[in-house]
Amino acid sequence: MAITVPLPRLDHVVINVADQLDAASTLFQRLGFQLTERGHHSLGSSNHLAVFGENYLELLGYEAARGNLRQDLWQSPLGLSGLVWKSEDADAVWRYLESQDIDGEPPASFYRPVTLPDGSAQQARFRTVRLRSDLVPNGRSFFCQHETPQAVWQPAWQQHPNGVSNIVEFVVVAQDPAAAALVYSRLFGAGRLVACQEGAFVLKAGAATVRFAAAEYVVKRFNSLPDDYDGSARMAALSLHTQDLSKVKACLLLGDVPFREEENAVRVAAEHAFGVALRFQH
Repeated sequence: MAITVPLPRLDHVVINVADQLDAASTLFQRLGFQLTERGHHSLGSSNHLAVFGENYLELLGYEAARGNLRQDLWQSPLGLSGLVWKSEDADAVWRYLESQDIDGEPPASFYRPVTLPDGSAQQARFRTVRLRSDLVPNGRSFFCQHETPQAVWQPAWQQHPNGVSNIVEFVVVAQDPAAAALVYSRLFGAGRLVACQEGAFVLKAGAATVRFAAAEYVVKRFNSLPDDYDGSARMAALSLHTQDLSKVKACLLLGDVPFREEENAVRVAAEHAFGVALRFQH
């Protein structure tokens, strides 16, 4: 059986909020995102989603008395901690990861009940397969096969007060960006990663670009870093495309969220967005 190299396409990003789901969901609504109702995974974690055109943002945490069910998740730092790739076949990806010696656990199947906008009930079902954990410091990177994509990408959930339509940049900050990018070179092929100015490496991933960069770049572009950044590779920042920057500013003013405005972007520092630096751009 031929083993196919997977394509890099961003499916979603995970923000670890641990036991602070209430506070995090309130904050992200103040940032102008429409969030889905709280979901509860069969494995024990709970979440809210901000669903966009091609990808989505997940606030992942746990409710009281359930934090012991997925303790591996809560070992990651709070904030941006998951880089998730699209897959049509988790088992095929698993075979490929094995062939490259970058495999973690075998594919896992799980679900969460969902109430769709029309009031009907469905299960959102997933199969995921993870890269070996020691290759991804301070977080996780894995592939997600959506067995029921219609239980996530509902048009009614894709409309946001801040006008965001997609995540367009995912940033990993590191003292050594080349070393941080190496596992993805092994994963997708060296030709997929492109060196650019300021020592950064970029990987095109569908609507988004994944960027591995030094702290100087991240501070210049986003004006902040996670409080716990210590030089080791750390998922740190997101850029989001919005249809209208005035919608972003209106949401932030209404939500009393500090921001900085520049010619073609609005920036929210990590300290005001649950440890994730945000850049809204048109």
